[in-house]
Amino acid sequence: MPNLKEIKRRIRSVKNTQQITKAMKLVSASKLRKAQHAILEARPYAIKMMDVLNHLAARCNSDLHPLLDVRDGNHHLYLVITSDKGLCGGFNGNIIRRTTQHLEDNKQNDNSLIIAGKKGNDFFRNRPVNITQEIIGWTKDFDYLKAQGIGETLANLFSDKKVDKVFMVYNEFKSVMQQEVIVEQLLPVVPENLSHKEDTFVVDYIYEPDEEAILDELLKRYMTVEVYRAFLESSASEHGARMTAMDSATRNAGEMIGSLTLTYNQARQAYITKELIEIVNGAEALKG
Repeated sequence: MPNLKEIKRRIRSVKNTQQITKAMKLVSASKLRKAQHAILEARPYAIKMMDVLNHLAARCNSDLHPLLDVRDGNHHLYLVITSDKGLCGGFNGNIIRRTTQHLEDNKQNDNSLIIAGKKGNDFFRNRPVNITQEIIGWTKDFDYLKAQGIGETLANLFSDKKVDKVFMVYNEFKSVMQQEVIVEQLLPVVPENLSHKEDTFVVDYIYEPDEEAILDELLKRYMTVEVYRAFLESSASEHGARMTAMDSATRNAGEMIGSLTLTYNQARQAYITKELIEIVNGAEALKG
């Protein structure tokens, strides 16, 4: 017969866990709303800036700016964005797997990593990869100025020809239930194919003071904006993944509590029935 005290202890333990997961879900939901708002503000700006930048880069000579320099070197740098905390489903696992696969597919190159987030650092620190910088604690108070610092670091490494290509690996926020791992080439800046169909309207911008000056300023902002956007996407994806994971854990805990409660009631009923039988048998024996 199951031990009633042990079952009650397990029910109490699962209820405590359920309270924690429910609280974490609510906290993640609150943080997700803020992160979504930040993304909705940043995305249109980033998209429009890339539109103008592509237009400018296609019209200007690539020799005008070092960030446009397409080189044949094989030193590739990856900015890998993970979280500092766990309990967020496959958020970190998906990033780590995609990065590992990308490194394996390009193992002929001299690859190095800048890793944001404790979880990514914990994994890659014990792997045969070159980690040039660790960014721990970014999820607490990441802002535009910190993105600017990271962007300047990446731009300087590329301009000084210490790296030949720069990639970002991050989770792009699609919805609370869906995040997509993106491997995006950040540098060199390569203009997208700007050819259009004949019936497509193409905007021809007029630039003041001149195209070269604006290109230089836009490329500086481009690095900051793209890094900032990637971290915002990762933040929203992390909170969405954690909210989903904690919601699932809360529901699973509820089901477990129901199952344990049923087991407890059945065991208690069996125990009471056994005692009644013993009392009846004792009474019958006294009568005899």
